[in-house]
Amino acid sequence: MENQSLLANQKLSEATDILKEAVKVFAKNLNFIIFTIITSLPFFFFLVYYETFLQEFLVETSQILQHNPKYFKHYWPTPLDITRKLDKNFVYQIIQLGSLYLVPLHLLELSTVLVIVDLASKIYNEDTSSLTLKGMIEKPFYGTRLKGSLITFIYVIFLSTCTLLGLIWLVTTYFVVLRNPSYDILSGLVCGTAFVLLLRKYLEWHALWNMSLVISILEGLYGVEALALSAYFSKGNERRGYVLMLVFFVWGQSLRLPCLYFGCFQTELWIVPQMSLFCFGNVLKWVACVVYFHDCKNRILEKKSNEDVGIKVEAVDA
Repeated sequence: MENQSLLANQKLSEATDILKEAVKVFAKNLNFIIFTIITSLPFFFFLVYYETFLQEFLVETSQILQHNPKYFKHYWPTPLDITRKLDKNFVYQIIQLGSLYLVPLHLLELSTVLVIVDLASKIYNEDTSSLTLKGMIEKPFYGTRLKGSLITFIYVIFLSTCTLLGLIWLVTTYFVVLRNPSYDILSGLVCGTAFVLLLRKYLEWHALWNMSLVISILEGLYGVEALALSAYFSKGNERRGYVLMLVFFVWGQSLRLPCLYFGCFQTELWIVPQMSLFCFGNVLKWVACVVYFHDCKNRILEKKSNEDVGIKVEAVDA
C-alpha cells in the first residue's frame, strides 16, 4: 500500500502530470463532455458578446495611448493630455465593461464551474454511479452548498480583481509616463520587473483561490475557511499551482492577441472559434484544479499518516 501511494505521488509530481491526468478525466466519460457543453452554452454566448466588446475597447485605448515617434521628440503628452482625449463614451464603456465583468460573466462562469468540479471529482474518484446523462440533469444543487460556493466565489473575484487592477495600473503607468524619452531605461526596467513579479504572484494566488472554490463545492467549507484550507493544502505546492495557471493564462492570451492584432473581433467567423477554444481551456482548467486539489489533499493526509505511524513507533520503542 505504501508503494502504491509513493507511485501516485510520483505520477503527479509535476504540473504536466496533473495536466495529463486532467485530460484523461475529461475524456473518460462521454456524458460528462456532452453535459459540460450543454451547461457551458450560456457562458459561451455571453463570452462572444463580451470579448467582442472588450477587444474593440482595447484597440480604441491603444490608439489613444499611441503617439508618432517624431511627435514626442519635441513634446511628450502628460497624463492630463491623455485624459482630455477620453470622452464620456469612453468612461461609459469602462463602466459597462466593469459591470459585465463583475456580475453576469462571473455568475455564468460559476454555473459551469459547479457542474464541472462536481462531476470531474466523481470521475477522478471513479464514482460512476450517477454519471449517466439523465442522472446529471436530475441531480439537484443543495442550497447550502450553492450559497457557500457563491460566498467563496465573491471572495475570489474581489481578490482577483484587486490584483488585476494593480497589473493594469503598471501597464498604464508604462504607456502614459515611462515611455517618455526623458525617463531612463532603469525606470522602464523597474516597471517591467514589478509587472512580471506581480503577474507571477497573481498566477500563484490564482491556483490557491481556484482550489478554495473547489473546496467549497466538494467539502462544504466557504469564505475564509475555504481560503485557509486551500493555503494549507497549497503549502509546498506553489510552483505546481503557478505552472498550471501559467499554462492556461498563456492559452487564453495566445487566443486573444492574434485577434487583437488582425482585428478578428470584427467578424463572428473568428471570434466564435476563439471563444470555443477558450471555453475548452476553461473546462480543462477546472478539471485540472480538481485533480490538483485531490493530489494536494492526498499528500497532506499521507504526510499526517506517516507522522502518526512515526509517533506510535517511538512510543513502542520507549
